This record gives sequence, structure tokens and C-alpha cells, in this order.
Amino acid sequence: MSDHRTAGTLYHLLTKNEHRGELLLPLAELRNRYPDLYERHAAKYAGRHAAMTQPVPPLDCTWEDVVFLSPVHPAPLFAALQRSGRKVGQPEPATLDAGRLDPARCVIKLMRHGTDGHYPDQPDEHDYLPLTTATLRAVNRVTIDAVARLEQLQPNDPWLPWVDVPHVLHRGPIPFDWFDRPNAARAGN
Repeated sequence: MSDHRTAGTLYHLLTKNEHRGELLLPLAELRNRYPDLYERHAAKYAGRHAAMTQPVPPLDCTWEDVVFLSPVHPAPLFAALQRSGRKVGQPEPATLDAGRLDPARCVIKLMRHGTDGHYPDQPDEHDYLPLTTATLRAVNRVTIDAVARLEQLQPNDPWLPWVDVPHVLHRGPIPFDWFDRPNAARAGN
């Protein structure tokens, strides 16, 4: 682990049924350990399965080898979805102290919705930033453009709330007990 701790908070939406074992696993590891969870999460890539094998060059792995974390709280994104007429609840994400992660196993991936307005553009080498306190602070706010895109969704549009929000990618599993889960006491987890 690096001697430099990254200061900041990361977010992940943990569902009750996702909490199996002691580790939050990337898709590639879910496939063998929990095939039902793999199928549920892989379904998000219907019609674009090639995205799962997209390389993440700075981590020398693929998209399905990483755990996705958000540098932004999802409340503004889900509020915008509600304003577009979607029936979604207000999520209470689990939080993770970014300092627990080894920066050598992480990267911030900048995201831009593509020309269709829904799916992300293909990344290039300039879309990856190291996980540091400074870079995390630079990407920890939801942009006005992201909110506007979600508010203007049409009924048949895909509603990918994270498509233009930077992702923090962590290569490999993350212990569940590193997360603070606001509903853990109420949900009996």
C-alpha cells in the first residue's frame, strides 16, 4: 500500500442481495462465485457486451476486473431522474474512506456521454487520472450538464445515471467491512 492516503469519500450503491461473503467483487469474479449476481449486473450491458472487456490501461485489466465507485453522492442524479418522470427512490449509498484504497490499484476514469446522449464515448489515455486527494476533489461534484441530461430523458431513453459522472475504478475486490452502510442497522446486515 502506498504511504500517501487519499482524503475523500467514495460511494457505492449496495443492495441487500448484493451483500454475499466478505468482499465486493468485480464482474469477472462474480461470474464464478455468484452466477446469479453476475447475470443481474451483466444485464446492465445488454446490447453492449463489448464494454465489459474494454481495457483499463492504467490498471492493466478490463472493465469487468474492477469495482466501480463514485466520487459523487447519487442523490442529485436520482432527483433529476425523478424530475424526468422516472419512478426511482432516493438511494442511501454506502460510503468508503478513499484512504483505505491502494492508489496503485485505482484510477479515476473521466466519463462523457457519447453522441447519442446516452452511452459513454470511447476513452483515450487522457481520460484516466491517478487517485489522489486533488483529483478526487476535482471530480466530486455532479455537473449541471449531467443533471440536465437526466431531466430531459424521454420515456424510452435508457436512464444511465452514471454515464457522465467520473468513476473511481478499483482493480479487484474490496472488503464489505470497509464500507459504512447507513441502513445496515435497520436492515439487519
